[in-house]
Amino acid sequence: MNVFSRSRTGKILGGLAMVGASALVLAGCAGGGGGTSSSASSGPVGDLTLKIGTVLPQTGSLAFLGPPEEAGVALAVDEVNKAAKGITVDPTYGDSGDADNKAFETTVPKLQSAGVSAMIGAAASGVTKLFLDSNVSAGIITFSPANTSPDFTTWDDKGLYWRTAPSDLLQGEVLANQIAEDGHKNIGIIYQNDAYGTGLFGVVKKVFEATGGKVVAEASYNDGDASFDAQVATIMAAKPDAVVMITFDQFTTIAPLMVNAGIAAKNFYLVDGNLKNYGAGVTVPLEGAKGTLPGPKLASDFQQRLNTVWTAAGNKALEDYSYAGESYDAVVLLALASLAAKSTKATDIAGKLQEVSGGSGNGEKCTTFAACADIINSGKVADYDGYSGPVTFDASGDPTEATIGIYQYGADNNYSRIN
Repeated sequence: MNVFSRSRTGKILGGLAMVGASALVLAGCAGGGGGTSSSASSGPVGDLTLKIGTVLPQTGSLAFLGPPEEAGVALAVDEVNKAAKGITVDPTYGDSGDADNKAFETTVPKLQSAGVSAMIGAAASGVTKLFLDSNVSAGIITFSPANTSPDFTTWDDKGLYWRTAPSDLLQGEVLANQIAEDGHKNIGIIYQNDAYGTGLFGVVKKVFEATGGKVVAEASYNDGDASFDAQVATIMAAKPDAVVMITFDQFTTIAPLMVNAGIAAKNFYLVDGNLKNYGAGVTVPLEGAKGTLPGPKLASDFQQRLNTVWTAAGNKALEDYSYAGESYDAVVLLALASLAAKSTKATDIAGKLQEVSGGSGNGEKCTTFAACADIINSGKVADYDGYSGPVTFDASGDPTEATIGIYQYGADNNYSRIN
C-alpha cells in the first residue's frame, strides 16, 4: 500500500510505494481539535435533536455526485434514528449547484434561518469557499464529504470546518506517480480554473516532474465555458503521450475532442471530479482510461443499503457511489460528537469531532453508530472508523488516514477499481 506522512499544513513528506490494493494515507498529527474537551461523562442527558442541512449538488457541473452523497446522508440519518441511542437527526436537503449557477446562495441562508447546527457540503471546494465564512460567522459547522482543496487546512474557520475527504496533496501524488509508473514521459494537463482545478493541477505537475517526466502543455478553462477547442489545440500542439483532465462534467465534451484530435482514450487520466460511470453518456470509447478517487472500496452490503434508502424515496438506483461513504461518515461523526458533547450547539459538537474520530488517541474502536453510541453513553470515549476509512481528524479538521483508489474504464465506459 502507499504510505504518506504529512504535517498539519498538508505537506506531503516522502515518496510513494505502490504495493497492495489501495493508497493508504497515514499521518501522525493528532492535536486538540478545535477545543476538544475531555472524555464524556456517563449517559445521555436526554434525547437530543440535531438539525442538519445539506448543500450538495443537485444541479450544476457536479450534479452526478449529488445522488450518492445525498444517499449517504439519508442512510446515516435513517440508521442513527433507528438506533434510538439518545439522539435524533433532523435533516433538510438543499442544492449547492456550482460556482456558475450559485444555487447555494439560496440554500445556505435558508438553512441558517432554519437553525441547523451543521451543513453537509459543498462537494466543490470552490463553492464551499463562497459560503464558509458566512457559516463561521453564524456559528454553524460546515462539514464537507468531498472538498479536497489544501486551502481549507489553514482556513480561519474557528474550528467549524471539517471534511472526510483527503486533501488533493494526496490524490495528486497518487495520480502523478501512477502516470509515471505507466511509462508516460510527456503529458498535457487540462484543468478548471478554480480552487479545485488549480490546486490539483499544481500537485500533479510538481510530483510528475519530480519523477523525471515533463508537463509539455497546460491549458485552463473557466466553469461555465462551453467551448474547449482552444485548450485541445494547445495540448495537441505539444504532442503529449498522455493527457490529464482535471474537470467536472466538461469531460463529456473534451474527451471526444481529444480522441478526434488523435489522443487514444487509453492515455486519458481522470480525477474524482469527472470519474463516473458514463456508459453511453460519452460518445467515444474510454476503454483503458484511468482515474483516481478518494475512499476505500465500498462493501456490497453498504451499497445495497444506500440503494434501499435512495430508491424508497422515489429515486432511480444509484449509478455511482463516489463520496457516499464520506457523506455517511460525516453524519455519523456529527451525531456521535453531539452525543458526546450532550449538546446540539455547533461549537460544542466541533469540540468533540476530533475525539470521536480517534484523533485524541484514547478512544475505543467501533465501526457503527450504535456501537459507538453505546461506548459514549457508558461514559467512555469512542473512536469511530467508517466507510471512508479510519478518519482520525487532526486539529485542522482534516482526516489523517484515507485511501486513494485507482480505477480503469472498460469497454462499456464504466470504471472498476484496479488498485
